[in-house]
Amino acid sequence: MIQNLVSSLPTKQSYGLYYNIQRKYGALKKGSYSPKSRLVAGVNIWKYILQNNQSAKDKIFFELGTGRAPIIPLANFLMGAKQTITVDLNPYMKEELCVEMLDYIFQNKEQVKKIFGDYLINKNFSIIKDEFINKNFSLQEFLNICNITYLTPLDATKTPLDSGSIDFYISYTVFEHIPKNILMNLIAEGNRLLNNDGLHIHRIDYSDHFSHSDEAISSINFLKFSEIAWRLIAGNKYMYMNRMRHDDFKELLKYAGCQIVYERCDIDENVINILDNNSLIIDKRFKSKSKEVLATNAAWFVAKRL
Repeated sequence: MIQNLVSSLPTKQSYGLYYNIQRKYGALKKGSYSPKSRLVAGVNIWKYILQNNQSAKDKIFFELGTGRAPIIPLANFLMGAKQTITVDLNPYMKEELCVEMLDYIFQNKEQVKKIFGDYLINKNFSIIKDEFINKNFSLQEFLNICNITYLTPLDATKTPLDSGSIDFYISYTVFEHIPKNILMNLIAEGNRLLNNDGLHIHRIDYSDHFSHSDEAISSINFLKFSEIAWRLIAGNKYMYMNRMRHDDFKELLKYAGCQIVYERCDIDENVINILDNNSLIIDKRFKSKSKEVLATNAAWFVAKRL
């Protein structure tokens, strides 16, 4: 209800108020903001690239959905990427969160170095430390040093970039927040941008995001609602979830002209039990899907254009 109310405000006031609410009460609360999961995701992306007999060093990444801080682009720099072009529909990035991101990294540097392992380029780690720790922080200078190009606001279905100009098109828990028709156009644009050997690498979170902060509901709780009811509950720009399942995304990627070369699914056994016990009545849209598909909470996809 609060999200729907805030979403109804004029754009500038809406974004500012929602950010302040997140900072005071939500996942961006001061003192609790952690880039760890996205640093791990950045390393996983590089692992999947290597699994497909390619090198990520000195390559160009395109990231869809920057978010509040350029965590995966920073991870790319620390591992030796040539450039990361990161784009967002709206300018969500916040300088204070970038500072907190760096503070976390250097306050937990041994843990962070363990995350990167042999992928870490120590010279680049030292550059970040020497340039920004205990000094006045300049966001643009940080982006420049880390070879990060931030494009926002940008409609990623129509970018100004040249065809074949990137090596890897990546996203992390972004696709689940985008309507299907727009996803088709995004993937098509990604195919245009990728060079002949380029790869899509995407992490998709299929779970009900309300369950992330409410242990009383399951990760498939939102599947019980009709389309109309769900639109009323979470049809706003801050919590929209398309509720597409793993099989839907496989079909989408293939239809958009991609060949899936690797996929890894996370299965929630608790969901299997819920379905076996009929303790949640799901909407007719999802009734034909298998238990395994419904219980797939998240997945990694690696794909190449056909």
